[in-house]
Amino acid sequence: MFQVTSPYGKNLHHMENVTVGEFAFTTQESGNYMACFTADTKSHGNKNVSISVDWKTGIAAKDWKNIAKKEKIEGVELEIRKLEASVEAIHENLVYIRNKEADMRTVSEKTNSRVAWFSTMSMGICIAVSGIQVVYLKQYFQKKKLI
Repeated sequence: MFQVTSPYGKNLHHMENVTVGEFAFTTQESGNYMACFTADTKSHGNKNVSISVDWKTGIAAKDWKNIAKKEKIEGVELEIRKLEASVEAIHENLVYIRNKEADMRTVSEKTNSRVAWFSTMSMGICIAVSGIQVVYLKQYFQKKKLI
């Protein structure tokens, strides 16, 4: 059995009794996609099962031969289209990385401010408890007439 599931649990592809095959899909949502392969022990018994996966993403997944046939382009123009797609993919990745970095910076700054606030609060509590202990011990020793 072969099954592909989206990050939100939607079943994208499901095949039973598969021995050989090809499958492609275009993602609509970002995240981790899960591909599950299950070998049926009834039909395979104790045999070794080998699985070979060629998982392509981005521009590597495009079928440039079909694009060239469809749009009737060849040679230099096809290479230019490939380069253009590569540059576009790199740009999208850089924008994604920049946005992720901004999000991480925000989280880091919030965490740092919380740590600073907690440290200040802890120091204040320690000073207050020390003051209370000094007052209590002073009163205790005065009652016992040691001071």
